[in-house]
Amino acid sequence: MKHTIVKYTLAIIGLFSVTSCTDYLDNAPDDILTLEMVFNSKNRTEEWLAGIYDGIPDPYTPMMRNYDAYADDFSPSQDWRAFADWDCIDKILGNWTPQSEWKGNFWSDFPVRIRSAYIFINNVKALPEQQVYQEDVDNMKAEARFLIAYYYYLLVNTYGAIPLQTWLTDVNAPTEDILIGQTPYDDVINWLDTEFQEVAKQLPAVYTEDRNYGHATSIMALAIRARMLLFAASPLVNGNDDPDYAAYQNNKGQNIFNSTYDPTKWERAVKACKELIDEAEANGYHLYYEYNEDGSIDPFMSYSNMCYKEFNQGNKEILFPRPDVSADLYSQHAVPRGSRGQGGLGVTQELVDAFFMSNGLPAITGYEPNGEPIINQASGYNESGFSTEPDVRKTKWIEGDKDAKSSNTENTVAPAGTFNMYVNREPRFYVSVLYNGAWYRQDNRYVDFYYMGEDGRPASGSLWDAPQTGYLLRKRVHPETNILNYTIPYRPGIICRLAEAYLNYAEALNEWDPSQKDEILKYVNLVRERAGIPQYGTGKDSNGFDKIPAPSDQAAMREAIHRERRVEFNCEYAIRFDDIRRWKQIDILRGDYYGMNKFGTEKSCDKNNENAYFKRRVEITRAFSEKNYWFPIHQNQLDKNPNLRQLPKW
Repeated sequence: MKHTIVKYTLAIIGLFSVTSCTDYLDNAPDDILTLEMVFNSKNRTEEWLAGIYDGIPDPYTPMMRNYDAYADDFSPSQDWRAFADWDCIDKILGNWTPQSEWKGNFWSDFPVRIRSAYIFINNVKALPEQQVYQEDVDNMKAEARFLIAYYYYLLVNTYGAIPLQTWLTDVNAPTEDILIGQTPYDDVINWLDTEFQEVAKQLPAVYTEDRNYGHATSIMALAIRARMLLFAASPLVNGNDDPDYAAYQNNKGQNIFNSTYDPTKWERAVKACKELIDEAEANGYHLYYEYNEDGSIDPFMSYSNMCYKEFNQGNKEILFPRPDVSADLYSQHAVPRGSRGQGGLGVTQELVDAFFMSNGLPAITGYEPNGEPIINQASGYNESGFSTEPDVRKTKWIEGDKDAKSSNTENTVAPAGTFNMYVNREPRFYVSVLYNGAWYRQDNRYVDFYYMGEDGRPASGSLWDAPQTGYLLRKRVHPETNILNYTIPYRPGIICRLAEAYLNYAEALNEWDPSQKDEILKYVNLVRERAGIPQYGTGKDSNGFDKIPAPSDQAAMREAIHRERRVEFNCEYAIRFDDIRRWKQIDILRGDYYGMNKFGTEKSCDKNNENAYFKRRVEITRAFSEKNYWFPIHQNQLDKNPNLRQLPKW
């Protein structure tokens, strides 16, 4: 039986690898004997399609995919290096070669999904007696076609140079037709652009029945297309004059990357981003908001519940969901040790520094060569002393202190006695970061990250289950999570959301036509409005804040957009690392990264006191280099397919 199916599928796997092609089929029930029997059954047909969907990466498992941990937001416990799932830590430290294993392993996994999708398209048929009609078949074929394009997008986004074959080659074809070389990058992007546009015409923008949630939509196709074209217009692959890139060719002598800058790629990205926004908004998608009693936006609840509310609960910001996620692992690693979590999934000091102040100004504008922050004096930011009064805001958010209640019109977001570094920060900071002394409502206590404290680094034993930088991740850890009784509420997996579409459009438009300043600021300000910080411009903004001066020129606007992206999408799926890559700023991921003094035992910010907790300390020295713009092709794949060429600098 399985040989019948393998005949049609071996070839496409051979493009990437010559490993076993029967993994999926080996898990099939023994009573499936032929493709005809599979596609004569509605249930088996749906199961086959579900198997293709199952390859969509889980946005809650950064330890498996590694992408998120490679950027400068997450800071996993270095002591987790002892566990295989955390091989990303060794790579961050520079221990990465073409022989290194990678848990994500897109190169081997996605071709399996792609060939399964082609088989599906070639064999799915109407079964009227089982309530499968031709319109269902047409939609399922479009779904499979979207998934083929999506998996190819992830491959080219990760490796840069991939083989592209858009049909199934018969197993009896000559070897040279199976083990082919890589396709030039721009050719892959152009093919994908066409595919995403075509399937967007065939798929619905939204499904009316909840049971179809997570199935491909036109909005999902347009969202990935816009993200892809933004990357393709960016400096890494648009005008990259690095000699190693200019010399990089496939087995046919074709250049993989075009070294000539093409400004029209930005125009193409602008149009794709705007088309996405227009189609999404026309079909009822919008930013997620929650409101105070007086009708004003509650930025704390809006930003927090944007991560937790499902589409059918009013969260129309989600453009591309993955309904089935492993949020329990994510939560377990981020919940404090004293609350029975593993308490080591933290954030970097650099991310803490990136958040705005409540007045909308950046707290820190850069760093001295010795790592000391350059403080923006106009922002009111202060790294000295502790607050004497609670930081109270208009919000229903109840995670800030013990007396907070959802029925209050105002609540404390940072209690008195908080280190001043964390006072008067913007709402997204409090929703995202758990710092020493913050209130932890699930246990009705303040977290204790001091050395040998309840949640801090122990003197011995499980050294890995502690915040390495003095912070834990709060964002996307549901506030009702209770590890002790294993209560981990469901939350949606979000691949793309509308706020990204807004900032993608603003960035692309600023690069293509910076004279359209009002249009650019419109979409940046929509994000800032929901975030509860002053918008750019003059006069009062929609929240009643005094607007702050708009960026003065294209370079300043670029910096403002980059900073907004850093904060808005912090610790989200695959955004920050891709931004650093496409902006060609890998040096950001090289050198010392800081945290608070995890060996500190005293509530002090005295830099001369070795026991002071609240002072900057080097936590890790990252060792990424220019080769890390792309993942390497594993050496065993190069050995099996002589037509493949390794990525530059590997």
